Amino acid sequence: MRERLEYNVKIAPSLCDHTGRLSIPDTFCLFQDIASNHAESLGLGYHNLLKRDLYWLTVKTKVIFSCRPSLSDTVTVRTWPEAPGKLRCNRSYELICGGRTIISGRTEWAIIHISDGSLFRVTDFYPEDLMLEKNPVFDEPFARIPEIFEGWDNYYEYKVRSTDIDVGAHMNNAAYIRAIAGSFSTAEWDALPKNSIDLQYRTPCFEGDELVFSKHAAETGLEIRIAKGDTTLLVARMQ
Repeated sequence: MRERLEYNVKIAPSLCDHTGRLSIPDTFCLFQDIASNHAESLGLGYHNLLKRDLYWLTVKTKVIFSCRPSLSDTVTVRTWPEAPGKLRCNRSYELICGGRTIISGRTEWAIIHISDGSLFRVTDFYPEDLMLEKNPVFDEPFARIPEIFEGWDNYYEYKVRSTDIDVGAHMNNAAYIRAIAGSFSTAEWDALPKNSIDLQYRTPCFEGDELVFSKHAAETGLEIRIAKGDTTLLVARMQ
């Protein structure tokens, strides 16, 4: 079935955090990887996009955690693209263990022309014979995070490293959640609410950029902003 891709993954030590379970950053990486693999199988992978002067742009990501698999567990990772809008599209993800979905996710993304940054029509992206699904993995909307940051506490500074940079020459999408996790001690991270995590990307950053992390405890959960100077790069909500 071309419309979906799934495969099994054994949870290796490199994917685990200090609790011996699949880490939250590596969950984002697994979803990112299977999306890329699916695109390749459809003839829409990285190299084919470059030939057309195109590149993916992730706009939003939401991941909902019921529980996380443990070291040596074998899980099934599954993904499918949803029917696209004119300029944006969503993709759904599931991580299945023991016959049930324990982690689910969605991304909203777009495609840009590399030469000038203009948006490419997503409706013209997929093969015509591909039967795209209308059903998302969940109906919960992406978070709405206010762009008002007065009173937020600056708590961490981060310099973008060479290991954060991806093939697009900017900080990889999954590197942001790894940096957020690393901005807390293990005890602090364990105490945070993480049943649902939203990441919303505003502006890319690059190797050597100096970033400031700020946080705000809201009724809807812990909200985090990553900024370079006055420019917001990413906002997140954990609840």
